[in-house]
Amino acid sequence: MDLNTPAPGLRETKKRETRQLISDHATRLFIEQGFERTTIAEIADAARVAKKTVTNYFPRKEDLALDHQDQFIAALAGTVAAREPGETPLAALRRAFMASVAAQDPVAGFAGPAFTRMIADSPTLTSCLRGLHDRREEALTAALAAATDTSPDDITPRTAAALLGGVHRVLFSRIQELTLAGSANPEIAQVLTREAPRAFDLLTPALAEYGRS
Repeated sequence: MDLNTPAPGLRETKKRETRQLISDHATRLFIEQGFERTTIAEIADAARVAKKTVTNYFPRKEDLALDHQDQFIAALAGTVAAREPGETPLAALRRAFMASVAAQDPVAGFAGPAFTRMIADSPTLTSCLRGLHDRREEALTAALAAATDTSPDDITPRTAAALLGGVHRVLFSRIQELTLAGSANPEIAQVLTREAPRAFDLLTPALAEYGRS
């Protein structure tokens, strides 16, 4: 064994550290300069890595700004797949969203004013975020189809995913709206604690029993 070769665990740790370093510098520069005006070369210089290293970790510039997108896309589908016995997808998603509000989870939208403004000011990131919502809804469709033993092409899971995904999209936008209006996360959480149940209640007539495990 080559003693100069790092152990696999050490290599992975170093990769994670490098990825996080690049992401942190990118976020800082995006907030300071704006997403559109910041270049990959500037991010590489700030992180003291080669430009190719940046693109190896983050193939697209948008990936640097929205680096939790995989978690975002999988969140609703994962909640449905892991729901409790006898629990409907609507109940599980409602419960999970209220927990994310209580935790002021950044993935749910509690990203703070600087980051939220960075997205709002960038046409590229705003468009990318819409695409992430679409992809999250597609993943939810597949999860609902699996939960009800139907095809993802069937109209029922597609419609249910559109309804459930739409509520989450509205609530995410509400958090962004309140953030940009100057409300702090604890204040926003209080507002969403009141408003989110009303939004989910609107789906109850259609989805109260849908997908009960």
